[in-house]
Amino acid sequence: MTKQRRNDKATQTWSLPAAERLELLRMMIMAREFDAAMLRLYRQGKAFGGVYSQLGNEAVSVGTAYALDRTADVLFPMHRNIGAHFVFGQDLDTLMVNHLARAGSQMRGTDGTGHYADPAKRIYGNVSHLGAMIPVAAGFALASRMRGETCVALTYIGDGGAQVGEVHEALNFAAVQRIPLVLVIENNQYAYSTPSHLEFACEKLSDRAIGYGMAGVTIDGTDVELVLKTTQDAVARARRGDGPTIIETLTMRMRGHAEHDDFSYVPKEQLEEWAKKDPVERYAERLITDGVTTAESVAALRATTLADMIAAIDRAVELPWPDASEGFRNVFIDEVSA
Repeated sequence: MTKQRRNDKATQTWSLPAAERLELLRMMIMAREFDAAMLRLYRQGKAFGGVYSQLGNEAVSVGTAYALDRTADVLFPMHRNIGAHFVFGQDLDTLMVNHLARAGSQMRGTDGTGHYADPAKRIYGNVSHLGAMIPVAAGFALASRMRGETCVALTYIGDGGAQVGEVHEALNFAAVQRIPLVLVIENNQYAYSTPSHLEFACEKLSDRAIGYGMAGVTIDGTDVELVLKTTQDAVARARRGDGPTIIETLTMRMRGHAEHDDFSYVPKEQLEEWAKKDPVERYAERLITDGVTTAESVAALRATTLADMIAAIDRAVELPWPDASEGFRNVFIDEVSA
């Protein structure tokens, strides 16, 4: 799905066609409304498992995934990257059935979060041990290269997860092997209840890149076009054979770690300050100011998206629960053949 975009090196200007800017906004609004829907379903006791909000992180999920080629590259999203699923063509019904753990879900009702794989759409969801996904993504990209394919793997980790040993091992290996990998470190200020200054001593998490021998950059994660351009550069670098890149995106987790967490440990003043940088609202206002859309059109888009979300929920809740035997499939075997 990667399209040609104007990149004038002489003047260092870069712009997106209006249609693509509107698509970025649409995807972010879808991510925001999906979040809101899951919060309501959680309070109603209908959501299955934990609900992990991506509120405040929509620009990262959408902007990074939009930089990839959906037919050649592969996406390894984490639990706060529903926007990336939408960019890669995942439909509302599939996600809603998965999250409500109904019959027909890709996880057969055994889980209710993003722990699913959809190989047809080149999406491989996270496991609970988040750091373990980095070596998996690196391995996928390496295997693809060995098959003669041109594939860039993009995955994510939080500021807390970036401290896990497997992340460092995978990045060192990826740098040595010049694997076409892009790692997005979503620095949303808190690893559960631990603030950033108690997690790491370096000024920027992207500073670690020089130690691995790869490219690294830290950017404003609330600016979707900046996120897109930065990721495009990293993807191009990987595709040229110049190795992996770390992109640290600075955002704020505007909800708790999950909905069971009241995040009372976050100062209200900090949340208020970050609320002014809301990525969805800022981008909508920017497109209105640039004459790409109107306030009325944005309101209509929100209304349509909400209606689609409600319809998907209604269809999902009408589905039966999976058969109980699904809980045992691929777990136990009755006999071992000779």
